[in-house]
Amino acid sequence: MQVSVLRLFSELFGIRQFNSQDRAPKSISPHLIDFGYLFMSIYVGNLSYDVTQDEIQAVFAEYGAVSNVHVPKDRETGRMRGFAFVELGNDAEESKAIEELEGAEWMGRTLKVNKARPRENNRGNNNFSGRNRF
Repeated sequence: MQVSVLRLFSELFGIRQFNSQDRAPKSISPHLIDFGYLFMSIYVGNLSYDVTQDEIQAVFAEYGAVSNVHVPKDRETGRMRGFAFVELGNDAEESKAIEELEGAEWMGRTLKVNKARPRENNRGNNNFSGRNRF
């Protein structure tokens, strides 16, 4: 089933399956990462809550063409959560940025910069008893 869905998707949208050396197009759904559609992204942590997307883009532009900057915000307050994800033009640029910016001080904070990892599902089922509800 999984293979046929991927084949249909790639025929409809012209997307092929990627290996670890390839870059996925920006339009690809994050859900496809589970099926081998991979791309590298940089995690940038310990950011000042006052930093803007444009400021992050300016810093990473020194290492190459920035293709995407994502700054997650708190749903309730709308305030930045203190981390961001950055994508550069290729893996070599991203590796150089990680190497040079990890541990650097910026806006009075020591940056945590590394290769982004897939999000883990730690949400559970919100049932505090520790048992399945149904």
